[in-house]
Amino acid sequence: MSTTFQTAVKKNVSRTQRYDAIDALVRECETTNLAILVRMGGLRGEFRRHALSELADCNATTVLEELADCNATTVLEELAEDTAIDPSLRRRAEALA
Repeated sequence: MSTTFQTAVKKNVSRTQRYDAIDALVRECETTNLAILVRMGGLRGEFRRHALSELADCNATTVLEELADCNATTVLEELAEDTAIDPSLRRRAEALA
């Protein structure tokens, strides 16, 4: 686990630091860690939605060669089918996939 991911999930982290950590995960195209954030309980919905939205942006803003490496579409499809995730997040993942 990267230190950025750990910052995103730490208990005593400011709202700004958590958003910055999620944004850093996107810049590094850490789609697996973003998917974990979307799935995990105990993290406020606003951060889970932000991770999901940024996961889609990772796919949308990268050059075509990087899209294959980013593989965000596959992750979004998996999230849309994961019944452990809140239905509203699954619908959003499905819409973004």
